[in-house]
Amino acid sequence: MNDLLSLIALPAFWSGNEPSQIILIVLDALLGMLNLDFVYARLESPGEAASVELLRMSESWRLKLPAPEICSVLRIWFQDEAEKPFSPVRKRLWDEDISVIPVPLGINGGMGTIVAASERASFPEQTESLLLSVAANQATVGLHEARLLTAQKQLAMDLDRRVAERTVEVATTNQELRREIVERALVEARLRHEEQEVKQKEEALAKARSELAKMVQITSLGVLTASIAHEINQPLSGIVTNASTCLRMLSADPPNIDGARETVRRTIRDGNRAADVITRLRALYSKKEPSPEFMDLNEAAREVTALSMSELQRSTVVLREELEDDLPSVFGDRVQLQQVIFNLLRNAADAMRTVEDRPRELTLRTRRDGENRVQLSVKDAGVGITPQAAEKIFDAFYTTKSDGMGIGLSVSRSIIEAHQGRLWATANDGPGCTFWFAIPCNPQALADGEPGLKQADSSADAA
Repeated sequence: MNDLLSLIALPAFWSGNEPSQIILIVLDALLGMLNLDFVYARLESPGEAASVELLRMSESWRLKLPAPEICSVLRIWFQDEAEKPFSPVRKRLWDEDISVIPVPLGINGGMGTIVAASERASFPEQTESLLLSVAANQATVGLHEARLLTAQKQLAMDLDRRVAERTVEVATTNQELRREIVERALVEARLRHEEQEVKQKEEALAKARSELAKMVQITSLGVLTASIAHEINQPLSGIVTNASTCLRMLSADPPNIDGARETVRRTIRDGNRAADVITRLRALYSKKEPSPEFMDLNEAAREVTALSMSELQRSTVVLREELEDDLPSVFGDRVQLQQVIFNLLRNAADAMRTVEDRPRELTLRTRRDGENRVQLSVKDAGVGITPQAAEKIFDAFYTTKSDGMGIGLSVSRSIIEAHQGRLWATANDGPGCTFWFAIPCNPQALADGEPGLKQADSSADAA
């Protein structure tokens, strides 16, 4: 009974030990309890090809054989003959007979085998068989717990390893993210700096354009003034000279009537010369000799909007194009018509410069106007025009702008009328106004277009 209780208490001694230590504790206990000559164990390790062999021998055993030789003999015995659990057999070991009994560990010996040996012929007795069975069961439980503990330790080690690897990965990722954040911050700072430089350059360019435009206006006015002064100076000088000569001839005693009459004729001639100079300058200013060709008005309009887009965007103007498909070609001077479109777009943008309470929308539209005419309109959402201004805006040197010269619309009307067309303005139902022009598609209108050119000259003269 004491031996049985001792076996039952064995787990307290091997708790937390490795499987081989558990088996050694069991072997030592059996060797003393059963007065064995030797006790042998073979452990099967899951996942490993080689088994673990353990041996304990009694000091009183007469055969003092080396442990490796005994293990080798036992392997041969149980390799040639199938093991029968709890079936004792008598074997010849060198010059002595010995009783051995195999006791399996686990189901069908899956964990290994314990072999107890004694020279006694009666071994094992019933009590000894019971103790062997209890010891095997205890060892099986201990081995199972040890394997579970080993597996748990292995899992814990694997988990720690994975955590460590993941920690390294996270640290590396965080380092890369910090580096990317720093690089992105540097890039954003550089972009902001470049954007500021671009903005400053655009403002400088806009200022330069504005100054250049003013300079061009001043230069144009100066050139026009110089041309007029140069061309008119000679006939005016002739008029003064002839008038002085006429006075002297009339003051003579007797008066030189024939000479005075001749000087008056020269005075009239010089006056006509001055009038002809003014007429030629106004004709040169109002129009130039057209170079008509077949052209797509939509394409010409798109080219103008492409050139004007940066200026419109700078003025926060939203451009909407509603260009009719399959628009017939027109026959006209491309450059002159594009000058008209450009002037209308710029005027529309200027009209919305002070608008703050609504979107600055500009609509460019083309469409058919009857069977033989094409119409283009520019609609803005600006301050609009009064009925009184609508009658004067096409007059030369009339302007509603503080910095305007009043030339653009006058020139534009002259160009459109030279193309046998018409340019006019209407107030919108809402804010702003719309400028329209319509020109014929029939090239015969320009081939026979002298009336149109004369009409443009007449309009320019009237302005």
